[in-house]
Amino acid sequence: MSFCINRIAVVGLGLIGCSWVKGLRQRGCVKQISGYDRNLDSMQLAQQQGIIDSYSDDIQQVVRDADLVVVSVPILAVDEVLRTIAPAIAAHAVLTDVGSVKGSVAASVAEIFGADFNRFVLGHPIAGSERSGVTAADADLYVNHKVIITPQRHTSHQALALVRNAWCAVGADVEYMAVEHHDEVLAATSHLPHLLAYSLVDTLANSHENKEIFNYAAGGFRDFTRIAASSPVMWRDIFSANKDQILKTLDLFQHDLKFLRQAIEEDDTTQVMGVLTRAKAARDHFSKILARRAYVEPMKATSITYRAQAGKALTGSFRVPGDKSISHRSIMLGSLANGTTEVTGFLEGEDALATLQAFRDMGVVIEGPHRGRVTIHGVGLHGLQAPPNALYVGNSGTTIRLLSGLMAGQAFDVEMSGDESLSKRPMGRVADPLRAMGAVVETAENGRPPLVIKGGSPLKGIHYDLPMASAQVKSCVLLAGLYADGETTVTEPAPTRDHTERMLKGFGYPVQVNGATVSLKSGGELTATSIDVPADISSAAFFMVAASIMPGSDITLEHVGINPTRIGVINILKAMGGNLEVLNEREVGGEPVADIRIRSAQLKGIHIPEDQVPLAIDEFPALFIAAACAEGETILTGAEELRVKESDRIQAMVDGLVTLGVDAKGTDDGAVIQGFGSEGSFGGGEIVTHHDHRIAMSFAVASLRGGDEPVMILDCANVATSFPNFVELANGAGMNLTVEEA
Repeated sequence: MSFCINRIAVVGLGLIGCSWVKGLRQRGCVKQISGYDRNLDSMQLAQQQGIIDSYSDDIQQVVRDADLVVVSVPILAVDEVLRTIAPAIAAHAVLTDVGSVKGSVAASVAEIFGADFNRFVLGHPIAGSERSGVTAADADLYVNHKVIITPQRHTSHQALALVRNAWCAVGADVEYMAVEHHDEVLAATSHLPHLLAYSLVDTLANSHENKEIFNYAAGGFRDFTRIAASSPVMWRDIFSANKDQILKTLDLFQHDLKFLRQAIEEDDTTQVMGVLTRAKAARDHFSKILARRAYVEPMKATSITYRAQAGKALTGSFRVPGDKSISHRSIMLGSLANGTTEVTGFLEGEDALATLQAFRDMGVVIEGPHRGRVTIHGVGLHGLQAPPNALYVGNSGTTIRLLSGLMAGQAFDVEMSGDESLSKRPMGRVADPLRAMGAVVETAENGRPPLVIKGGSPLKGIHYDLPMASAQVKSCVLLAGLYADGETTVTEPAPTRDHTERMLKGFGYPVQVNGATVSLKSGGELTATSIDVPADISSAAFFMVAASIMPGSDITLEHVGINPTRIGVINILKAMGGNLEVLNEREVGGEPVADIRIRSAQLKGIHIPEDQVPLAIDEFPALFIAAACAEGETILTGAEELRVKESDRIQAMVDGLVTLGVDAKGTDDGAVIQGFGSEGSFGGGEIVTHHDHRIAMSFAVASLRGGDEPVMILDCANVATSFPNFVELANGAGMNLTVEEA
């Protein structure tokens, strides 16, 4: 390894410091290590085990010529150590510590070395063991463990790089954090749990029944109290050094514990379930809590690439995941209903889960999801509570736009933010009508997220003519109308999906639909119901296209939602000559569903009717692939909405098709695609998805008609937002996809 430090001095020969230098030594990253500890036997043992080369009972002698000084002593001893070694530190030496409190160390450094001393790098490895001392040292202790570095404004870049490299060399994952933020977070995630573990064991040990208690203690007790076996001296010092933050967190815990005690005493099982479900969701996403991210977040930490190669004819009968639009709305309206709503077929993709978590954050008790089943204990139209932090909605445009309407009618302020992709999407289209209704809505530059909606603003009903067809904007205005004085009316220029209107009626709320105009009045209430979410036609569309373009294919997609505002993809494929049969039509919970049989057919190019565009707006990426395989020219117009989805879907699809050898050109409101017909095929190449799940899945479908070269589809992690099991289902049907993670 190229990284190497000439001389390291370790002050305090315990588990943390010894494990670090032992790991550096085994990896050839240090030449000389000197050590100091107040216990002579620790220094002798460290030398015998080859962890250090030399030691001395003179601490200044140990640090005098060191390039890096590691201070690894109990937190309250740091000040004294720094005062003692300050006169002996070399002019070039970098210092660092490993304590779990940073504010007190930063104050000592400023007092002893000066406020502008720039060669001290505050660090804290998030790793440890119940064992301690030299004999517990583990060269691999930090592999894949986080180390938090808390640089200050005056910290030297060179010093910071040295310490970072030394941690990375032993396999640690280094993150940066502000000093104050570190102490606040660690008080909650580390210091308070240790305090509670010590306190519980002490309480039970003093009980007159302690023998029986400890004899019959099961795994839960052992797991929770394991950390009470840690060093009492170390934790006494931590509790003292981070007193203010620990007391703040302890007060919050005592408040919530009192609430839980009262709920148990009153046999309020719903409130108890709320605590348990919120806690489980939090624990399942523990790593995100530490970084103060949402409980549910697209998997950006891992870069996923699909390696897609030519497949075979698709066969079989199967059901794609639940409808995303209906899943979103079931959580929203179920939360605002009176009573308990049972949902089956819920889409457990990250977009819908972001909506679920947002309502949990606003005090709604939601059980599940478990195998598509969710139980929502509604709080009524006026029962939501202010969330503790900003609502993070990930990549979900549906969540942020529909929630905007609901949040406009609340008594509390709320901020909503999302991931990098969502942060580029326009929100003026919902902010403008909400402002016309009297809401106070703030956006970032150019009307982008995050959105801040001020609570307590009285809303008035309006008549709103949609400037362009958008189910999300229509739904936003209607949901705000639940809280507005008078009647709220929306007229749309072309039909869009009507799930909101249907579901409001399903929850017993009066809604009038007259042609292109929808209206409702405030003052009603929602009554809990049962919802069976049909399979998502947008997810089914990928397999409709796949079976249509791959010779010999014959599949049946089960229980697909065929809402008349969503069946554009079926109508367009039939117009192109597709062989699709709609079978076993029925109605489930107010939504029409059917089984759809698709057999391969030679498609022909068409000018897609503009009245079908709003009915297939999310399915066009897949339809671009169908057009490329058709005989002749396909022209799409009237689809400018595609340019402001998760990506500019027109440009992304055209660029990808050109990469694979297709003659395709984008226009302002659509595209012109020259199909290669029955004899042609897609070439190989690398597809840029712009983190858009529909772009990724569309080019996976294209690979069915590929040649010898694979199609490499980059940045596919966001497929999980709408279709978590896409690869498994696709490969089972006949595609040939391999997932490569980096």
